[in-house]
Amino acid sequence: MSSSKSSLIVPVLMITVGVGWLLSTLSIIPEISWIWTVGLAAAGLLPFVLSGVDKATIVLGPWFLSASLLSVLRQTGRLELNVEVPLLVIIAGVLMLVARNSRFPAPKWLVEDVLPAPEGLRNREGYGTES
Repeated sequence: MSSSKSSLIVPVLMITVGVGWLLSTLSIIPEISWIWTVGLAAAGLLPFVLSGVDKATIVLGPWFLSASLLSVLRQTGRLELNVEVPLLVIIAGVLMLVARNSRFPAPKWLVEDVLPAPEGLRNREGYGTES
């Protein structure tokens, strides 16, 4: 991500929280904990921004976005906590099944790059074993 785009994240989040907070204070929209809700949504978008789409982000991103949406529904009285939590567990399981699809690569941080042994160490006993 370029530095110009990354420097936009915090100001845009602050504006979003501020607008939501103001609209709640003016009773234009229902009162919602905007810092929590926007924080969950940001936690859902950041994996994609930072790592792209892979087996980890396809679970983490949509799960946090779902948590943000369900949090809004709970805070506005449309959903009870005893329904929200099982829904999040179900969503996590479904996303884990989706991540098993071979179209999604393993995360870069999980895949170990195996480098060949340096020329002088190729035949030494114990090379590559843990001490």
